[in-house]
Amino acid sequence: MKRRLIYGVVALALAANLLVGARIYMASAEAAEKDAAYPSLELFTYVMEKVRKDYVDGQKLTYQDLVYAALKGMINTLDPHSEFMEPEKYKELQNDTQGAFGGLGIVVAMKDNFITVVTPMEDTPGFKAGILSGDRIVKINGKSTEKMSLPDAVKNLRGEPGTDVQITLFRPSSNAMKDYKLTRAVISIDMVKDINGKKEFPLGDSKIGYVRLVQFGEKTSTDLEAAIQKLKAQGMQGLVLDLRWNPGGLLEQAVDVCEKFLPRGELVVTTEGRNPSQNSVRRAMGRGDELHKMPMVVLVNLGSASASEIVAGCLQDLKRAIVLGEKTFGKGSVQSIIPLAPLPDGTPALRLTTAKYYTPSHKVIHEEGITPDIVVPMTEEQERQVQLKNTPGGLESLEGKDRERMTGTRDPQLDRAMDLLKGITLFTHRAPATDKQPAKAQKMAAK
Repeated sequence: MKRRLIYGVVALALAANLLVGARIYMASAEAAEKDAAYPSLELFTYVMEKVRKDYVDGQKLTYQDLVYAALKGMINTLDPHSEFMEPEKYKELQNDTQGAFGGLGIVVAMKDNFITVVTPMEDTPGFKAGILSGDRIVKINGKSTEKMSLPDAVKNLRGEPGTDVQITLFRPSSNAMKDYKLTRAVISIDMVKDINGKKEFPLGDSKIGYVRLVQFGEKTSTDLEAAIQKLKAQGMQGLVLDLRWNPGGLLEQAVDVCEKFLPRGELVVTTEGRNPSQNSVRRAMGRGDELHKMPMVVLVNLGSASASEIVAGCLQDLKRAIVLGEKTFGKGSVQSIIPLAPLPDGTPALRLTTAKYYTPSHKVIHEEGITPDIVVPMTEEQERQVQLKNTPGGLESLEGKDRERMTGTRDPQLDRAMDLLKGITLFTHRAPATDKQPAKAQKMAAK
């Protein structure tokens, strides 16, 4: 009797298991059927043919026009940084990576569905006009950017050096709308500068060095090395690394910059994507900390993005530097350029977001940014004054009282960083003497 009961329970359990398994299989099969490729492709083909046959101006359209438009629409729904590039656009991208281009010198991104200025690059038309990080571009040459994609906005902003472009900006901090007429120029700038906007790197009585990284280009690491050597030769005891208004650049340069302040083998940044081939680990492979644990402060603000955030996040996580200023922009994704099959009119390509950057403690940068250890806010007017002072010839362009007023303005974030490093170096140099005093007293008592 007991055996029959046991067999019955086992049979019932097996039947229930089969029933649940069958339901799960049917549900997964239904889900797979709903997301099957062929019915969707059939729908796409039907709509494309319908447009070609019945659309009132269908005779003006080619299959390539429709497919390109569909691909652009599909990729634009993913995120603001992915895009389908027609052959002409892909060729422009290749030219940009090989040399200079004509433009306004403003780095833009899509934020909250607005074309937003990440940062104006120094010594460029946008910077000299007073455009600020966070400004929203609402019109380009009178055309609204409301439904304009980021790639199209960039294309409209760029052009032959010497040509004009009219843009309308909205500044959220003051609710002000302003029109600008700017002349495009060749964008070519020094990547590493001193406190005076030059490459001399003087060291004051405080022995606190200052280096500003404008962008992460091919020579940023090399130029930074030269600056560090100049400052060390003068007896530098602390360093301010200014990454404010730095829009980023090359990942390899960000890693090379971190290497100068970290022991060999230390983790700098990781990338993680859906495809394992996109996962990577970048470690410091240099000669070790060239400053030998000398105290450092890294300055950041809303204009610090991408590679700047990698450097700030790395040095903050590893307790190698104090990060001071305001929260960064939050651009921490990896875009891969994938050339597609060549066509008669050229080769199109896909710029696809394939991974995200993570700091050594695995904090995500994208859409989060880096929060400073010490938050020191600045007003819009203070930011404008600091940027003007950083511009070569900026003060000279002013007249009379305006120049006098600007000459006396202070940089609250830099002042705070300097004071912080002065305190640390003062304490560090006094600490050994304090430690020796008790030992000396004990020796005298023994006598």
